[in-house]
Amino acid sequence: MEESVALINGLMIDVFNDILKIEEITLRNGPFSDVSVTEVHTVEAIGLHEKRMAGEVAKLLNITAGTLSVAVNNLEKKGYVERFRDGDDRRAVKLGLTKKGRLLYRVHERFHVQMVRASMTGLSAAEEKVLIRAFCSLHKFLSGFYKQEGEGGA
Repeated sequence: MEESVALINGLMIDVFNDILKIEEITLRNGPFSDVSVTEVHTVEAIGLHEKRMAGEVAKLLNITAGTLSVAVNNLEKKGYVERFRDGDDRRAVKLGLTKKGRLLYRVHERFHVQMVRASMTGLSAAEEKVLIRAFCSLHKFLSGFYKQEGEGGA
């Protein structure tokens, strides 16, 4: 068991670092060299088709409204994001992607789909279910940490 824990831990660290490195290199050397990995994840949280309330995006990213506002300002200047004011409540801000933002979203999404498909190559249906169950357990554990963080945990 301990050997498996050590092996899986090492693999998780390597995979996490590989994903970040690939995203950074791809951005730096591609047509989206003007955005950071963090900005790409902001674009991803805004979503492809629907306009999303700014507060909802901040919650998805687990950041403050002020931090999101700075990110959106930068993405708006770069032409990836648009702000929309609610007609009834001018304080309410919805966020949407521009054509350029939607293209960035799709390129990033394609990388993630390729990554997931590669991880599932050669797995039986039963093994896929085990992998899904393992990721659900990991997600539950990790989300518990960042939810507790605001309450003095972790």
